[in-house]
Amino acid sequence: MRASVPISVNGLKTACSQCNLVELCLPFGMSDSDLDQLDELVGARRKVKRQQNLYRAGDPFEAIYAIRAGSFKTDVVLEDGRDQVTGFQMTGEILGLDGISTGTHSCNAVALEDSEVCVISYAKLEELSHKVEGLQLQFHKVMSREIVRDHGVMMLLGSMRAEERLAAFLLNMSQRFTARGFSAAEFHLRMTREEIGSYLGLKLETVSRAFSRFQEEGLIGVQQKHIRLLDTAGLRKLIQHQTAGGGR
Repeated sequence: MRASVPISVNGLKTACSQCNLVELCLPFGMSDSDLDQLDELVGARRKVKRQQNLYRAGDPFEAIYAIRAGSFKTDVVLEDGRDQVTGFQMTGEILGLDGISTGTHSCNAVALEDSEVCVISYAKLEELSHKVEGLQLQFHKVMSREIVRDHGVMMLLGSMRAEERLAAFLLNMSQRFTARGFSAAEFHLRMTREEIGSYLGLKLETVSRAFSRFQEEGLIGVQQKHIRLLDTAGLRKLIQHQTAGGGR
């Protein structure tokens, strides 16, 4: 059984109602009184070490997880034994929605760095959604956001060349870091290039070549996992050119 850290009375003071992620996470747009009730949902915080699983495919679905600090990847094991990365999640985003339909998780969630999540009981969430006006709607918005993100990935894989996929990925990461108050032009990627390739449907060598070409053309600066976007307009132009051309 995985260890969890119960939230004390003092800890509740920094739970949902006073969390600095409140605008990125589930409670966005809810009233103070509603947030007081929502605090009751956060039964524990769980620390997850780098490369450890938050949950595995086949585990019983009991909760969803709001990422309070750190980042994760989700992946599935293919029939040939390879890992297929299905997503990257960062601070303020929700993990665990994959288990709602079947009652068991359909993928693995692995920490890319030492991370911490708030554990939200799904049974309690459903119960409280009947009492707190707007909670069910907000939860549906969270699920819709995940669906839209998945559709975006499908568009990447279905219509874009390798360099266009990487450009779209970097711009998406930039937007997500910006939403969290970080620099839009300079950030640290916690995932490996191999994991990026798995996510984008590209081989490791292809991802490495695309990174090198972007650097040679002055679009980005790369120092291991540290990325600087030097020409955001140039990256956008790559994608816009593809869109205007109707794909290849």
